[in-house]
Parts: sequence; structure tokens; C-alpha cells
Amino acid sequence: MPAQSEHLTVAVGEGEVSAVYAQPADPWVSMVVAHGAGSGMEHPFLTGFTDALNDGGVATWRFNFPYREAGKKFPDRAPAAIETWRAVMSAAKGRAGGAPVWACGKSFGGRMASMAVAEGMQAAGLVFLGYPLHPPGKPEKLRDEHLYGLTPPMLFLQGTRDPFALPGELEPVAQQIGRGAVVERVDGGNHMFEVRGNKRPQERIGASLAEPVLKFMRGRHG
Repeated sequence: MPAQSEHLTVAVGEGEVSAVYAQPADPWVSMVVAHGAGSGMEHPFLTGFTDALNDGGVATWRFNFPYREAGKKFPDRAPAAIETWRAVMSAAKGRAGGAPVWACGKSFGGRMASMAVAEGMQAAGLVFLGYPLHPPGKPEKLRDEHLYGLTPPMLFLQGTRDPFALPGELEPVAQQIGRGAVVERVDGGNHMFEVRGNKRPQERIGASLAEPVLKFMRGRHG
């Protein structure tokens, strides 16, 4: 039986953002998924990813950050993005029935999730789909300080050709965070997990990342 989807709005400060909640039968965990800087919640990569999670018994939330809701191109500053994360996580916990609620994001969305957790937002775990450790070509400009000291389990899914965190750059960060942080590399993948010589629709690329995420979460919730 396919997951039942519901289009919602979530109040954020004096405004609101759009969200989509999808619930399979008897979900064992919920996951809130944020988009990257250059796309919105309806990007095929995200819909493919969340559909595959739904097939694995996970209830999912997708949402837009305020800048995307307003049709703007440039991402919100961290305080606005963190406020949005808190609001959507609160809404997700209200529907979860006591089940664990994880936070996940593509690039910018995942980084903002981790910053929200660093500022007190509660999440059962964090999943990063291409963590932007530094701007491409600028490995000295690390975005890692807030990660140290975070206690939820963390899965970093990263392509081996991702210029935002090449092999050997993210792994020491995870090691310093502690045993709860794991890096899994997608061989040949770029920042969008596209692999040379293996042209696939964005929906399929997103869906292909669901299995390692499900495996990681099952390992934390039995």
C-alpha cells in the first residue's frame, strides 16, 4: 500500500512554509528532509529519496525554506533556516506518535539541520546527503566547528568526486566527532551523486541512497 501524502503549511515566525508529509502503514521512524541551496522540496532527487524511504516504512517530511517559498534564489541566512528547521521538526514530532524523528538534508539543508541541533534542536539522528564541508577549491574554509560535540548518530553520504568534501577530507572530521559519525562514499559520485557513464534520472539517484540510510537507522533502532 503506497504512503499517504498530505500537503501542509508550517508556521515559521510571522510567515509559513510549504511541506509534504507522507506516511506509510505503521511507520517505525520519521525523517524530515531539507532541500539544497539550488532547489526546492519538489526536486526529483528528493522525491525519489523520500518515496524509497516510505517503501522502507519511514514517514517523511519535505519542506521549503522561506527563500524558496518566496521564489528567491539566494538561501536564507542561518538564523532563518534554523528557525524553519525547528518549526518543521516540531510539526513532525507532533505526528510521529512517539516514534524517533531524524533530520536529513541535501548539502545546505543538512548543514542547517546540524547547526539547529548544535543550538538545541532535538533529533534522533542526522543524515547528510553531500555535506558541504568547504566551498569547492577552498579546503581551508571548513564548515565543521559546530559538528564537534554533537551526540546524535550521524551518517555522511558523500560522492568520491564531490568537490565540497573530497576523499580524505570528511573522514578525519567524522573521526574527531566520535564513534557515532560514519562516512559512506558513493563511488564516482559528484555532489549530486551523479556517476560518469551511468546516466540515471534524478529520481533514481535519490532512491538509490535510501537503502544505506535505512540500514544506518535500523542499526540504531533495532
